[in-house]
Amino acid sequence: MSRPPPLIFALGATRAFGLRVAERLGTTLAAHEEREFEDGEHKARPLENVRGRDAYVIHSLYSEPTASVNDKLMRLLLFVGALRDASAAHVAAVVPYLGYARKDMKTQPRDPVTTRYIAALFEAVGTDRVVTLDVHNLAAFQNAFRCHTDHLDTSALFARHFSARIDASVPIAVVSPDAGGVKRAERLRRQLARLRSDEPTSAFLEKSRAKGVMTPGKLVGDVAGRTAIIVDDLISTGGTLAHAARACRAAGAVAVHAAAAHGLFTGDAERTLADSDIGQVTITDTIPPFRLTPERVRGRLAIVPVTELFAHAVQRIHAGDSLIELLDIP
Repeated sequence: MSRPPPLIFALGATRAFGLRVAERLGTTLAAHEEREFEDGEHKARPLENVRGRDAYVIHSLYSEPTASVNDKLMRLLLFVGALRDASAAHVAAVVPYLGYARKDMKTQPRDPVTTRYIAALFEAVGTDRVVTLDVHNLAAFQNAFRCHTDHLDTSALFARHFSARIDASVPIAVVSPDAGGVKRAERLRRQLARLRSDEPTSAFLEKSRAKGVMTPGKLVGDVAGRTAIIVDDLISTGGTLAHAARACRAAGAVAVHAAAAHGLFTGDAERTLADSDIGQVTITDTIPPFRLTPERVRGRLAIVPVTELFAHAVQRIHAGDSLIELLDIP
């Protein structure tokens, strides 16, 4: 007896993303209801029978004018709980951008370890699996959850993107804006090396942060005469990338590009990036760049879609197949 196809739900502002995932899976989104109450509480429920079915709930946890990250988190948790109560066989939370993933360790006395608390909330409502993309700290994410986790990676997508746009004769350096992102930068460097005839170099910036204040350090590695690609998990205010770009140019980089899976663009990010040494900023579509003015960033912002990546991941997870080939990890 063949397994029934998965049910794909997409909540709130992530519906457009979910529609594209469902289309690539050759299906439609499952019907559900979302309601807002006068005092700010939420209600969400499936409108079709989920008994014995595998359900995948797509919801990206970022703040926007109509809903905070806290609103979205509660909506997702309550909907997962409703699916379990309705006897769904397996419920996966597909979270393209996982909010609260940056606070993954104690940096000051009595600090919260928020990533672990968020994991406990997902597990408490019966989440079987969490699927996300380019979290801030992969080890912390994997250790926080006791349920299954699948971490998708942008390195192959970004490598193909930059290989098509940077001439093969131009040497490349892949730069991490801090020591904590060196492994992420190395994954991109290795993917680029597979697509090019030369071997890209690597570099990183020394940096320390305390009480929200970043103290920049020196650049470690060789970028002279090369196009530098600064890679990070997310762009918030843009200050870290702007400083890294200045350091690369001062060290002799002929051009600087930036790549990050998630573009939050908070605070004065638009002005910071517009005034920086960065030629192009590349993000994915996990978060719509609604905080940016199209006229100001036209030509400087590139968006790499990841809906096909998520569709393939759901397909492979549902079939019990490995994700290794999907991620194209060398």
